[in-house]
Amino acid sequence: MNRRNARKNAFFLVFQMDFNAQDHFEELKELFFDQQQQMNEDEKEFILKEAEGTKEHLEEIDQMISKKAKKWSKERMSKVDLAILRLAIYEICFSNEIPYGVAVNEAVELAKNFSTEESPAFINGILGSIVSEKTQSI
Repeated sequence: MNRRNARKNAFFLVFQMDFNAQDHFEELKELFFDQQQQMNEDEKEFILKEAEGTKEHLEEIDQMISKKAKKWSKERMSKVDLAILRLAIYEICFSNEIPYGVAVNEAVELAKNFSTEESPAFINGILGSIVSEKTQSI
């Protein structure tokens, strides 16, 4: 499995978090990995780091989404777009392993594959704004 597919699995796990209580995350992870037969330890580690990091910073990430998506409340966004944004913002703001451009590009690709026709531009706009703000503060 390459990094893109591992990220897709991390997205699936982050997406599922929205439908489960926060205190059920351990059970959710266990069930998720029980269903993944062909995954090595490095892939599992990457997926866990992404999903757990997103969960750990969820409040801050959601505040950034609310700030940048001016005319869209979090509740009004599709769950798919929200999960993609959360994962990408985690990578941009809290992970030092993923270059900004890669995080944005991968998020847009996820949106193209799993969301609506308008979603890639919406996600790109929000993430571009976050990256721009982040690079100005360096």
